[in-house]
Amino acid sequence: MQKLAPREEQIMQAFWKLEKAFIKEIIPELPDPKPHYNSVATIVKILEEKGFLSHEVWGNMYKYYPLFSKEEYQKHAMKDVMERLFDNSSSQMLAFFAKEEQLSEKEINEILQLIKSNKK
Repeated sequence: MQKLAPREEQIMQAFWKLEKAFIKEIIPELPDPKPHYNSVATIVKILEEKGFLSHEVWGNMYKYYPLFSKEEYQKHAMKDVMERLFDNSSSQMLAFFAKEEQLSEKEINEILQLIKSNKK
């Protein structure tokens, strides 16, 4: 899976939210300043070429949909970050976020509970 550019990721976020959409339905979901329709159409075409989107034909229009979930992309992206920046160590990555985000004891305990529940 390829890494997404920032605007590509914004467009994918809109598709994950809407599930299926025409290009004109995506634009209101994007942050200001809103890109022009043609710009969005170009990025959607690129996302389709990269294998992130596919489409259904509706008359003379295309309705696009994601080929995998946001969670699948998150998993891939986090794995990539962990490999590149934390020597493939989840404990190093968690320690970094705990320190940088100044997590409270309650938040740390919530994370520990999530980890424990996933091991069952």
